[in-house]
This record gives sequence, C-alpha cells and structure tokens, in this order.
Amino acid sequence: MLLLVDGSNLLFQMFYGMPARIVNQQGRPIHGTLGFVGALLKIIRRVDATHVAVFFDGENGGPRRELDENYKANRPDFSQMPEVDTPFSQLPDIYAALDYLGICHAETDGCEADDWLAGYTLGGYGPMVIASQDSDLFQLISENVRILRYRGEKTVLCDESYIRQKLGIFPGQYADFKALVGDNSDNIPGVAKIGPKTAAALLAQFGTLENILAHPEEISKPSIRSSVQGNGARARKNLALIRLLPMDKLPFEPEQMAFTDRGLTTGQVLTAIGVQ
Repeated sequence: MLLLVDGSNLLFQMFYGMPARIVNQQGRPIHGTLGFVGALLKIIRRVDATHVAVFFDGENGGPRRELDENYKANRPDFSQMPEVDTPFSQLPDIYAALDYLGICHAETDGCEADDWLAGYTLGGYGPMVIASQDSDLFQLISENVRILRYRGEKTVLCDESYIRQKLGIFPGQYADFKALVGDNSDNIPGVAKIGPKTAAALLAQFGTLENILAHPEEISKPSIRSSVQGNGARARKNLALIRLLPMDKLPFEPEQMAFTDRGLTTGQVLTAIGVQ
C-alpha cells in the first residue's frame, strides 16, 4: 500500500493539538516532533504501508495567492512570533526523524503539497491512502484513493461512501460543493444563502457548478436563484482556488518510496536523532 502524508498538515495538528508543551533535557520544545513521529508510525501500521512519502508546503505556494490576495490571509503571521513558538522550528528534527526511518520527504516550490498529492492520484500508482485533515483532498477520493483523517482512536478512513453519506455528493463534485459553500479555513467566502444542504441539492439537480451558473432560471427558490445570479464570478474564483492542480513533475518514483518497518518506537527514533 502506498501512503502519502500531508506533512505540514500533520505537523500543525500535532504542534497545536498535543495536550502540553513538551521540552527535552536542554529545554528545547519537542512536542510537535514527538506527536508527528508517533502519529506517523501509527498511520503507517494502520494501513500496512509498504511505500511512504511525506510532503511539506514550501514558502512559495504557487498561483492561488496571485488569484486572490485574501487566500489564506487569515492564517497566523509566524514572522511576528519567536521562532521557537512556531511549528517550523521543529521541522529540522522531523526531517531527521524521517531520514532515520528511511522515509523520503520533500518540500514544494511553486505549488502546494495538495497539488503533488493530486498528481500521484492520476499517475497510475495504484491503490493509495493519503493522510491529512484537509478536506480539500476529498476531491481526490476514488476506487483507488482513500483519505485517512488521523484522530487517534477516532481515526477515519474516508472513501466514496463516506462522502455520499456525510455530504450527499460524489467526491468528483467536492470542489464545486466547496466553491458554493466557501472554506473558512482558507478564507474563501461562499455564495450567500447557500449552505451545505442547499449546495448538495443544487449539485444533485445540475451536476456541476458550471451547470448551476448556466441555468439559474431553473432554481425554484427565488432567494437562491438571485444569489447564484449575482455571485457567478465569486463562485468561479472559489472553484479555481479549491480545485487541485495535479503536478506532472513529482518528486519521487515508486521504488524511491519503498519502506521497511523496523518496529521502532517513537522514543527510539527521538533518541537516535538526539532529540530526547
């Protein structure tokens, strides 16, 4: 099984989600590293991964910010914080842990990690699991692709039936769905008066966002019809921001991602890289 991990997403989840700020004997914070390595090992063993790669977002995130300057503008400004208080301060230790485990990793330049993940789903790499809390990746779900949302004992492995039951849409409609409802986490406003249930109903009726925008006269509720008619440009911009851009040039081939589980514990890994 090929396991691809949204490394930045997992780092932030662990850095801010650990129950306490943990420091090592030198007083250096290691809670993000500790949580990351522990969660990664559990994910690997849960899906019985034979090939693993971890991807991190670089500073140059690609064209989305150029399309909309407000895209992700609600995120914390880490440049105004002491480096030791940011997740990025623990990246060197995480990279060292990945190297010790024999897991390949890479940092994007000119795109987002999600776009690399999208590229792998189209590259004929076979069945795979993508580990991330980012719901934008739901649009990649297919017969061969599942999304693992790590939550300890409440971890969920999301497939097509999960999306149908949770949202009432098909995975291929997810980007259109989010273009209508918006995404607060990425600072993307939705179309006024359209929530998840209305968006799902519209997509059930019209199939795609473009068909909705092309035939607003067929929308029965006047307030929804008026909102669609007045927000076409916003909805199309949202779709361009949310739709993933599969990259042709990917950092690793399958043979490079081969992984052998040596049965190491989190403590053994951290001790080996000198973090404990």
